[in-house]
Amino acid sequence: MGGELTIALAVFLASAVLVMFCGAKLAVYGDALASLTGLGRLFVGSLLVALATSLPELSTNISAVRLDPPNPELAVGNVFGANMLNMFTMAAVALAFGGKRFLQQVAPEQGYLIVVAVVMTGAAILFGATQWGANVGQVGISSIILIVLFVAGMWWVYVNRPKEEDDGEAKDAGMSLRKAWLMFGLVSLGVVVAGFFLAWSTDEIAGITGIASSTLGILLVSLVTTMPEAASTIAAARIGAADLGVAGLYGSCAFNVTILFYADPFFRVGVLGTQTEPAHFVAGGVAVGLMLAGLVLVLMRDRIKSGVAAAVLALMATTYLVGAVVVATVGGTEDDDGSGSSPPVRTSQKLDE
Repeated sequence: MGGELTIALAVFLASAVLVMFCGAKLAVYGDALASLTGLGRLFVGSLLVALATSLPELSTNISAVRLDPPNPELAVGNVFGANMLNMFTMAAVALAFGGKRFLQQVAPEQGYLIVVAVVMTGAAILFGATQWGANVGQVGISSIILIVLFVAGMWWVYVNRPKEEDDGEAKDAGMSLRKAWLMFGLVSLGVVVAGFFLAWSTDEIAGITGIASSTLGILLVSLVTTMPEAASTIAAARIGAADLGVAGLYGSCAFNVTILFYADPFFRVGVLGTQTEPAHFVAGGVAVGLMLAGLVLVLMRDRIKSGVAAAVLALMATTYLVGAVVVATVGGTEDDDGSGSSPPVRTSQKLDE
């Protein structure tokens, strides 16, 4: 057992490092592509950068449901855990870079994007709670609704983006368009490969230690897969582009939910969105609450005092930490569910119920 755990931990650490490295590079080359194509900052953050930095979640979740046996709890947990952690990142970075001053750099039009992220996450929680298993070609109707909501929501964000962005000049990206696309593709491949091994090693750790897959997905895997979002947000704040960083975080939250749609076809024994546990609802609820707190801060940024803004941001960060403790408590271990510590028995029993 000790040797197997050592190997699983080594693979996890190696794949985690590769995910963080490639994910951070995705943000760099994604931003370069956005500059070279002349797209606006809000659009870049909410779609292109968000998509680039969310590739670790996408790769990891598809890999998780393709395992033998599949681990859907890990995949769903990663979605809600990543959204919860993204909001912690926003609060922590905003506090570190001036609190209210940071928020004042965020355009009020970000409110449209935040609403989309809240609706997407709330819908995923609702579908999981109702256990709606209707499907078309083994793809859940709930998953299809989520992708439709995302497309409609991002169009709404694009239409209501700050108009002054259209008049801005594209900055020098420091590379050619061809090089940007090439490097973007290479690091994307690195993320996909690392994501497979990240999911495999996490599933092994869950089976060996008896820690619930939902707990690992929410707390551990999400911590690794959201590192690119954190890195890009910090980088944006350093150059005075808080608007880009915040858009990347909320855009990532919205895109993360659509991963249930992309991963669903690979989950051949049911609808992925219905593979929920109590820990998932805790994480999703905390994520929605933190998003709404962020919405209030963005819309009220010019009317609230610096001390109040700092207090709310600190409360957001603390809420994440409390939520993480609750998730660990509620999630418990695989043995708590009476299904044993073996991944094959755990997964198959859950799916047969």
